[in-house]
Amino acid sequence: MGTINTALTEAVYYILLSLMEPLHGYGIMQNVEELSGGRLHLAAGTLYGAISTMQEKGWITALDGAADSRKKEYVITDIGREVLRAEYARLKELVENGRAVLEKEETGV
Repeated sequence: MGTINTALTEAVYYILLSLMEPLHGYGIMQNVEELSGGRLHLAAGTLYGAISTMQEKGWITALDGAADSRKKEYVITDIGREVLRAEYARLKELVENGRAVLEKEETGV
């Protein structure tokens, strides 16, 4: 089990978001690219390294597929949802603090 209050990489954050519904590797890569507006492209090695790490931490799990299927589907676990929510809250705080400081600078107040 991983620590929940650890900052996630952008790739891991988008992979967890993508796995709110079951997806196979190629589907994850497509979804991450779509969610990031085409800015983030995951190489297969990066994706499967992240998947392996997230499985070890209990954040995602592989679904039992058809015996003849080579495509594994993955889905986020309850622990993974907690990690994702904690990261969302952390990112939201970063944005809100940045906005407050920058608006203060712009207005001179």
